[in-house]
Amino acid sequence: MKFTRVITLVSLIGASLSASAAQSVDILITRGHILSMDSTLTEYESGFVAVKDGRIVAVGPQEKASDYRAGTLLDVDGDLVLPGFINTHTHASMSLLRSLGDDVPDRLHKYMFPLEKQFVSREMVRLGAELGNVEMLKGGVTTYADMYYFEDEVAKAVDEIGMRAVLGQTVIQYPQADAKTAEEGIDYAVNFIKSYADHPRITPAFAPHAPYTNTTGTLQKISALSEGFGVPVLTHLAESEREEEVIAERSGGLTPVAYLESIGVLNNNLIGAHVIRVSNQDIALLKKHHVGVAHNMSANIKSAKGVAPVTEMLKQGVDVGLGTDGPMSGNTLSLIDEFNQVAKLHKLWTNDRTNMPAVEVIKMATSGSAKVLNMENEIGSLEESKRADIIVIDTKSPNMTPVYNPYSVLVYSAYATNVRHSIVEGKLLMKDRNVLTVDESDIVKRATEFSNKIKQALKAQNKPVL
Repeated sequence: MKFTRVITLVSLIGASLSASAAQSVDILITRGHILSMDSTLTEYESGFVAVKDGRIVAVGPQEKASDYRAGTLLDVDGDLVLPGFINTHTHASMSLLRSLGDDVPDRLHKYMFPLEKQFVSREMVRLGAELGNVEMLKGGVTTYADMYYFEDEVAKAVDEIGMRAVLGQTVIQYPQADAKTAEEGIDYAVNFIKSYADHPRITPAFAPHAPYTNTTGTLQKISALSEGFGVPVLTHLAESEREEEVIAERSGGLTPVAYLESIGVLNNNLIGAHVIRVSNQDIALLKKHHVGVAHNMSANIKSAKGVAPVTEMLKQGVDVGLGTDGPMSGNTLSLIDEFNQVAKLHKLWTNDRTNMPAVEVIKMATSGSAKVLNMENEIGSLEESKRADIIVIDTKSPNMTPVYNPYSVLVYSAYATNVRHSIVEGKLLMKDRNVLTVDESDIVKRATEFSNKIKQALKAQNKPVL
């Protein structure tokens, strides 16, 4: 009996010393199936991630987790742990206009632009961003790139919920709610960029709507300013036949990509959304100038604009990330919903079932999207010293069972509702599907009330909603 007591005492002392020697961290995720998405796709079937002061301090096998003790412990019991998804192109505030005019012809110019002219305001942009942010966060998106009006209102919504974003203030040659001219739009963007220059989670940007909706002089001025401020330029590029026609007439027959090079604005600050109508020569120019591409499959096929040649882009070394486009186009802000379509449509388009394997899709949604936004040194993979933007995805729901290949399950089986936890900058923003930083039910209630105003206004004007 005395011998047993001695052993027990020694064990307790040893455990106490071990605990005191353990490094203190803020959050410790244990017993997770870790998909690091680093350059070698390091994977731990049972592993941990330790987070402190907004950054990842360690990733490794479960047996090393005892080296750390945390204020918040998330024992995820075999669920998938990976970097937060990155949505490289959207218009989050358009969530308030979702499902309007979905099947009308020439929708952008004949329906969407007039609709925005009528309803876009500071109130609409802020509320729409709040709604869109909740949708994205609950679907595993921790970072997104946005283009819209009153982008400082989007920034306020991002700051409140705690997400990370690249926010582009739209510049367009037509009068809009926040700027009557392109020059006013540029001034608005400059003020916005100065206001958020030092924000830890928000990167302000310029967002010229497209080459054909801005003049050459406007595009060149924005490019020069972006170089001076060191900020991105977000734009729609090579998206439509109308764009091709306008640019060809303006430039003497050049494609939109070749035109941008000819005027000196094709560079690594530029992020082009859609990039559907491009030749191999255009793709070579994108690679040469390190232009990032935001691939928006569901919006592209819904608008019948075609399938972007992403296979060839990746083969030539172009950085390609995934986007949802706006919720009037996609119509969701769920990047997970894009995975299935991206994988399957590229197989069909190339008549090759080996094309666009599942792992490639998840790479585009994480490390690939980070490269597109020039943020690969900070986010996009679970590695020591990187920003702690992490999601946990449930593996125990019927649609996720069993897991033989985690990448295949994520691409072909997962729903946005399978996301359990979301962490951004080391802060737990969603736990067990409950958003912790904003009142989701209140946002949905206010969004519904706003939509009722839109319905009444359209009804009074005898305008269709279908």
